[in-house]
Amino acid sequence: MEVQQQIAQILDEVLSLKGRSATFSAATPLLGAVPELDSMAVVAVISELEERLGIEVADDEIDGQVFETFGSLCAFAEGKLAA
Repeated sequence: MEVQQQIAQILDEVLSLKGRSATFSAATPLLGAVPELDSMAVVAVISELEERLGIEVADDEIDGQVFETFGSLCAFAEGKLAA
């Protein structure tokens, strides 16, 4: 499964979006635009990304820019996978 599809699935499951993530494009805003994505949900999404993608995310790597858009979140995860 492609990384973007995996991330969409993670967002859908963790945030209970009921399939809404299938419509996300790279430009889709997340933080502040998806009401379900609060600070606790961010932690849950990061945990799922680590578990499913096999990556490690340090606390200092996460800021608002990572969760700004679906594309920025995907780029972050892809960067971690490439490292």
